[in-house]
This record gives sequence, structure tokens and C-alpha cells, in this order.
Amino acid sequence: MKNKRVVLALGGNALGKDPGTQLQKCRHAARFIADMIQSGSQAVITHGNGPQVGLIASGLETAARSGILPSDMPFPECGAMSQGYIGYHLQTALQAELAARGISREVAAVITQVEVDGLDPAFRDPTKPVGIFYTREEAEKLAAETGLPYREDAGRGWRRVVPSPRPLDVIEKETIRKLADAGCIVIAAGGGGIPVIRKDKRLEGVPAVIDKDLAASLLADLVEADTLLILTAVEGVFLRYGHPNAQFIPSMTVSEARQFCEQGFFAPGSMLPKVQAAMAFAQHGGKAIIASLDMAAEAMRGESGTMILADP
Repeated sequence: MKNKRVVLALGGNALGKDPGTQLQKCRHAARFIADMIQSGSQAVITHGNGPQVGLIASGLETAARSGILPSDMPFPECGAMSQGYIGYHLQTALQAELAARGISREVAAVITQVEVDGLDPAFRDPTKPVGIFYTREEAEKLAAETGLPYREDAGRGWRRVVPSPRPLDVIEKETIRKLADAGCIVIAAGGGGIPVIRKDKRLEGVPAVIDKDLAASLLADLVEADTLLILTAVEGVFLRYGHPNAQFIPSMTVSEARQFCEQGFFAPGSMLPKVQAAMAFAQHGGKAIIASLDMAAEAMRGESGTMILADP
């Protein structure tokens, strides 16, 4: 019988906002992942990169404005840097945890490109905030100088916004699948992957951020995973989250989840994409779970989190 393959999606915010915290969080995640490996599961790991890519882009943007760099770093390159940075921490944390348990297993982080449609409507309406906050005056000046869009972000200030197109294909899927088939623990499609479009028979990076949960769902399909585990900062899925009458949902079918989405129960920038990603994977027959990183082991045993399954 083949080992169960789990695609594990770690939220970028769940990994902290600075290198020290991130390394500690990666070590915590490594213990759970090592437990999975010991129980016979195969693991393909993906992760968010919101805080991390923002720090990278902001730092390089500041360096360019100060004359240290000749120009701004292209955003796809910032995404690649975040994949390497987070992948390195996850890789070393897993290697150390496995070695401490006497488990011999390779761990590989794969810089991953994800294809998007250059005509995706998201490119006409950038909505994903990235980088540091500015005052309105600073943002308007930067927009005039660079031609890039800036918007107010939840009353906290103004930030650059980039498109968030839907993922179509994972370019390195065969490499990821072969590594997983060979028993390697693979870290891939970090931050939703580096968005690329096909142009003149080649791939070209575009300034955008792919939703990492939708990318994880696609990756889980492509590597024929049995389970998609989306780990976040909350216990699972709630109706009316944050309200006194909030209701926790331990399980739901794809049809039930779709109905809740249509009724507006989930926040667009928070739980909604996670539920949509879980639905996309579950409707093909897999099992999707949304749970807290701190309760990941219990979620895999069905004792915590929210499970989304195909309609009977």
C-alpha cells in the first residue's frame, strides 16, 4: 500500500515577521512534519510569504531610493528570494529534527514558478498590498514617479498593490512529483509560486502575488496528494467569525461550503480563499483540512480543525 501523501500549506503570518521568530516557528512545524513522516506519510510543504516578501521588497525599495541600488528589484525576484529564505529555514529545521530522531530522509526546497494567464482580470485591478506603509502624500509622489498603483490598506497607511491572478499550472510539477516519489520531503510553491506568463515560447515573471492557498490546492492535485492541510492562526472555519454568535464548523461538504461562501460568511482576504482552495481540492475526491498550526497533529487525527469533503 502506498504511503499517504499530504500537501501541507503553512501561512506566512504563522511563521512570524522576523528571522528569529520564523526559525522558531519552522522548528515547531518540523516536529509535527517529522511525526507525519514517522507515521508513514509523505510530505510536500508549501508556505505563504506575505510578511517576508514585504520585508524584502521594502528593504530593496529603500536601498534603491537611497542610491545603494541602481534601480528597484523586480517583484518576481523578491518572491524568489522569499522562497529561498523561508525554504532554507524549513529545510534546516526539518533536517535537524529528522537527524535527532535517527530518520534518514532528504529534504529539498524547489524554487517554483506558477503559470498565470496574462489576460487574467486581476491584472486590470491590482488588489494585493505589498511592502511598507506610506502616507498618502508619499504614496501619491511614488505613484507619479514610478507609475505603480498605491492604495490605502485598512486605515493603516498606503501601500503598493499588485495583481493576484489565479494559478493555472506549476511549472516544476514533474520535478516535485519525482522527488516526492523518491521519498524526498519537498518544499515548493512558496508564496503561491513566482507568477509567470508564457511569452514568445518562454516564461516571463510578472509583478503579482498568487494566493498561496489556491496554489497549494493546485499543487496537491498535480502531485496526486490524498490530503491538503491548510494551517493558519485560528482553530478552523467559523461562521460569523469574531462575533458573539460565532459558530465553529468541524466538517462540511463542498456544496455546504459553497453555500456559506455565497452567503458571505467568510472574509475575502482571510478565510474565503482558504475555503475556496479546500473546496477545489475536495471536489476531486481528496480530503481538505483547515486548522491551526498548533493543533496540526490533532487535525490530522480528526480531533481539531475543519474538514471539507466531496459531496456524497
